[in-house]
Amino acid sequence: MSVTPGIGMTSQRTRARMVERLREQGIKDPAVLAVMGSIQRHVFLEEALQSRAYEDTPLPIGHGQTISSPLTVARSCELVYHGEPLERVLEIGGGCGYQAAVLSRLAKQVISLERIAKLVRQARLNLQQLRVTNVMMKVADGSHGYDKGAPYDAIVVAAAMPEIPRDLPRQLKTGGRLVAPVGNGSEQRLVMIEATADGFREQTMEAVKFVPLLSGVS
Repeated sequence: MSVTPGIGMTSQRTRARMVERLREQGIKDPAVLAVMGSIQRHVFLEEALQSRAYEDTPLPIGHGQTISSPLTVARSCELVYHGEPLERVLEIGGGCGYQAAVLSRLAKQVISLERIAKLVRQARLNLQQLRVTNVMMKVADGSHGYDKGAPYDAIVVAAAMPEIPRDLPRQLKTGGRLVAPVGNGSEQRLVMIEATADGFREQTMEAVKFVPLLSGVS
């Protein structure tokens, strides 16, 4: 399937303006900025919302879920990437596949878990349209990660957890990083955990707003 180049609000020029805005908002990593400019976010949205694809806002993708804002995706990816090529990445809360597509340009392999089967089917079509071949989308409850694919260089959680389960950081390689929104309702903060030879180092970052991480599959 050919990729629509985009005109008007979905054009390369519009993505370039988005990247400049991300730079102004504090995203510094040149690799992350380049990837954000190359991924066509409008492909992951229904046609009625495509004209808003490059606004810095989350947008609905159905089933009570949203596609995260460009800034949120760029920030999470920059924190786990930190200038180093990644081998294997786990994403929890894959949604429509947008963040997985961004991660696919920063890692050799991405395993993305999403609990809603219809979203996984749509995400696979979206990724196929962009010719992304190194992402494995799975219908799965990601509440406790995916031990079968561990250890990971990075784990990115795209839905809010009341707290980070103890067994999730244990799926990281030494030197690996986990980024997740932690909290309930409007009281959420982005938390980064780094696995070191001496244990885990945790850092609380800025306030964020995500849909809650739910258990089970549907």
